[in-house]
Amino acid sequence: MNGVTTGAQRVATIFRRELASYFNTPLASVFLVIFLFLSGLFTFNIGGLYDRGQADLRPFFQFLPWLFLFLVPAISMRLWAEERRTGTIELLVTLPFTVVDLVIGKFLAAWAFACVAIILSAPLWFTVAWLGTPDHGVVVASYVASMLMAGAFLAVGGCLSALTKNQVIAFVLCVVACFLLLITGLPAVQDYVAGWSPREVAEALASMSALFHFDSILRGVLDLRDVLYFTSVIVGGLACNALIIQWRKAD
Repeated sequence: MNGVTTGAQRVATIFRRELASYFNTPLASVFLVIFLFLSGLFTFNIGGLYDRGQADLRPFFQFLPWLFLFLVPAISMRLWAEERRTGTIELLVTLPFTVVDLVIGKFLAAWAFACVAIILSAPLWFTVAWLGTPDHGVVVASYVASMLMAGAFLAVGGCLSALTKNQVIAFVLCVVACFLLLITGLPAVQDYVAGWSPREVAEALASMSALFHFDSILRGVLDLRDVLYFTSVIVGGLACNALIIQWRKAD
């Protein structure tokens, strides 16, 4: 029990350090302003919330994965690339923290920051509730799906950030990887694959898509398979991240 408590304390220490670092620079303010501005733009202007005549947040959540495609890598690119560039990663691994502590603590801080941005979009929910009577259960499930997708993208981005000292390269790699996770769930891609392969192949490809599982939760049902998908991506990304850091540490 003492070992578990000590491990949790170490992760909590890293978490507090990393989360504070976001708000100690203009990064947090700039990111949050851009995220909220684009959220409103996609929801009201491009998504046509008022023109649809329906009291729901579907326009917001449908555009959110594509918004994450560029904004989440902006968070994850600095997780390890900056540490490697400045040389502080060598200091971190000599402190009384395990590599797993560092990976989990930094990831949780980035995820918490992303979740803060998502929660700050709540005025959109209040606006829809004022205009009509939305299905609040669907909205809650959609927010959970958004947080899970942000966590999955961050886990992938953190893993790729550990591969390079250049934040721009880390950003591009994360965008490409997350884009691939999204497009395999597009109907056009599935139809194309189904045109030259067995249906089982197209279905398997769709089941690997973050967009497929995200859209499934948007219907208002938290299916265990969808939750397990995002959880698996997060755990797999963190495991690869720890292996890469351990490998770099041994170099």
